Amino acid sequence: MTKNAGLYAFFVFLFLIPALVASECARCDKEDEEIVDKPRALRYKIAAIASILLASAIGVLIPIVGRVVPALSPEKDVFFIIKAFAAGVILATGFIHVLPDAFESLTSPSLCEHPWGDFPFTGFAAMCTAMGTLMLDSYATMYFKKIHGGRNDVVQVGANGAGDDEEKRDGHEAHGSHASGSSDLLRHRVISQVLELGIIVHSVIIGISLGASQTPKTIRPLVAALTFHQFFEGMGLGSCITQANFKSKGIAIMALFFALTTPVGIAIGIVITKGYDENSPKALIVQGILNAASAGILIYMALVDLLAADFMNVRMQNSIRLHVGANISLLLGAGLMSLIAKWA
Repeated sequence: MTKNAGLYAFFVFLFLIPALVASECARCDKEDEEIVDKPRALRYKIAAIASILLASAIGVLIPIVGRVVPALSPEKDVFFIIKAFAAGVILATGFIHVLPDAFESLTSPSLCEHPWGDFPFTGFAAMCTAMGTLMLDSYATMYFKKIHGGRNDVVQVGANGAGDDEEKRDGHEAHGSHASGSSDLLRHRVISQVLELGIIVHSVIIGISLGASQTPKTIRPLVAALTFHQFFEGMGLGSCITQANFKSKGIAIMALFFALTTPVGIAIGIVITKGYDENSPKALIVQGILNAASAGILIYMALVDLLAADFMNVRMQNSIRLHVGANISLLLGAGLMSLIAKWA
């Protein structure tokens, strides 16, 4: 009961932070909203760093806590529900947040008509990245199966060469089960690391853009929106990290890296404020290509490695209740993240 109460307290605290920031912003005079105000903008940026850092940490740690909280264990049905919600968030992030930003950057009038107006580079970059992610996922799993299977086959032949058929059969069954479990574990690890890469690329760009802004009107809605954005993305990443079964050190590094990415991006934006122009051709091209690549990764991971894997899982296929719950959770996650796009 105490653990659940603590979890509820975290949620309440998380939701209060953007509300407090928004209420403070509401007191600002409307006639000053369009004016560049560096001191007030800096206060909002500091609030954003604290809010986003806390939200990111809580979001990524909630699924990881399932290791010690039975109710959130990957073996429970509720984990499928949480993961479906998180997958919906990641899918909406790719389609609604990242990909449109990439299109906007690479089709900007500030870029030369040739070659940027001659070819849809945004879709091409997203497509290539999605295919690259598929290849990486496939080759990593295939390589591990080959190495692992080859080594165990040698052991089995050497150990059971003179044994009876039943012992050989039992040995191969045990080996097959172990190899399957090991390859699944590797695949989950590849998924979590590639997913974190896709999220981090977009998070750094968002952080730098926010940190470089000097207009309170621009920063104000982003503080609350990015707080929820990072919280939900953290849940998706945390679910993958949990299934990857990393050691404690690996979990801590991945969680810390994710939680710090956007705040560090904001800090970088604050430092380079004077010399950074997000509408310059070079900045638009870099942002557009990176966002398109990030969108390709996120969309592929959400559809193939998260949703398809779970929705085709035997456990979900055999439970109408779990299947309906996961569908509702998926729609809810995608819907909420899509709604946030109005402000971020």
